[in-house]
Amino acid sequence: MTGRILLVDDEDVFREDIASLLRHEGYVCEAAASGAEALRIAQSEAPDIILSDMVMPGISGAELVRTLAAACPETPIVVITAHATVETTVEAFRAGATDYLLKPLVIDDLIRKVERCLEHRRLQAELRFLRKQVSLAGGGTTIVGTSRPIQAVRDLIARVGPSNSSVLITGESGTGKELVARALHAAGSNERAPFIAVNCAALPRDLIESELFGHMRGAFTGAMRDKRGLFELANGGTLFLDELCELPVELQPKLLRAIEQQEILPVGGTRVIRTNVRIIAATNRVLRDEIATRRFREDLYFRIAVVEIALPPLRDRREDIPMLADFLIARLNDRLKRRVNGVAHSALRVLMSAPWRGNVRELENVLERAMLLTNNEIIGIEDLPAELAGTLATSDPSDDLRNAVRAYEREHIRHVLATTNGNREEASRRLGIDASTLYRRMRDLAL
Repeated sequence: MTGRILLVDDEDVFREDIASLLRHEGYVCEAAASGAEALRIAQSEAPDIILSDMVMPGISGAELVRTLAAACPETPIVVITAHATVETTVEAFRAGATDYLLKPLVIDDLIRKVERCLEHRRLQAELRFLRKQVSLAGGGTTIVGTSRPIQAVRDLIARVGPSNSSVLITGESGTGKELVARALHAAGSNERAPFIAVNCAALPRDLIESELFGHMRGAFTGAMRDKRGLFELANGGTLFLDELCELPVELQPKLLRAIEQQEILPVGGTRVIRTNVRIIAATNRVLRDEIATRRFREDLYFRIAVVEIALPPLRDRREDIPMLADFLIARLNDRLKRRVNGVAHSALRVLMSAPWRGNVRELENVLERAMLLTNNEIIGIEDLPAELAGTLATSDPSDDLRNAVRAYEREHIRHVLATTNGNREEASRRLGIDASTLYRRMRDLAL
């Protein structure tokens, strides 16, 4: 991954050694010996990342960071300091820094943080593009994320969307099944085609047939007039049946006929009505289990699940959480009339460590609560629910920054190893380091 780096440090040997190392790694690196020189380069060269010492003659480190952050608001600033105290680092973050490195530098840490900063810049650019898409499309069909699982979902939508085939969407509650259904509809229909969504669990059991297929006047007590059903209202477009497993077994043959024959018979009617409706269904249950217990018809399953799209839980795509948080905050700002600009690094670590049993829906609820309660422009760890903040445990309560960093690194590596069942090769890939570096860090951290 290439990028333009501005390195600021008044120690000549250190500055030139690090600049040479970064250039050898393929980066374009401009080096500045003072704050004044750094400001001149930043204004003319537009760096992708700024690495700056915190203690230099002339302009102080904090003042330089504050000025650079104002001049380059979208550029990550990583401070380099040999003074590992909480106070100096907090001062840097308040001035606008996004991360820090401790002297003496660990080369692997330096390269990894540079790569992460470049990835953050790329995600910011993609987020701006997604926001533009939301503005143009009304905000209803954007699938946010760059992880492999979500890329696979997006690929299936692109392949299946233009067809008229039935689709079954599976996944836990809160994973965005209706969002995917709307994206499929948008990919396969003109903008005027109707999209009708119905939650089968929310329909009264004795009225489901009438709601889906309509009824004629006098068909039952209370039927004072003819009523068009959802199939007829969705004609030419898409009918999305959420929580499909809640559909009564006795009604499933009629749904099967409606899909196969493309015709419906209203309750109390004598004349069939021809329809052209695409069926997209969703469930958070395992339909095979429902079939085995005779709560769902196998022939209906085969008719609906022409293509099945399985949505990953949020815990299986944690790398999407920073982008999702930015996206949701931007959307919530409009609805809540707030001006929150993002999530602090410490709070983001909490969000990326939480179990998220409610998936994206739970994440949105947590962010909405935080936005309503915070008095700041950035959501901090103190704005998150106490039970959520408690998920990020540290093994060393010391205020010493170096110990805190070691404690977090130890717990993070232990967590990744647990998720890979101890597979160190896979763990090193997920951590973004080579296997030998992982072995060395595990030895240093007594893991």
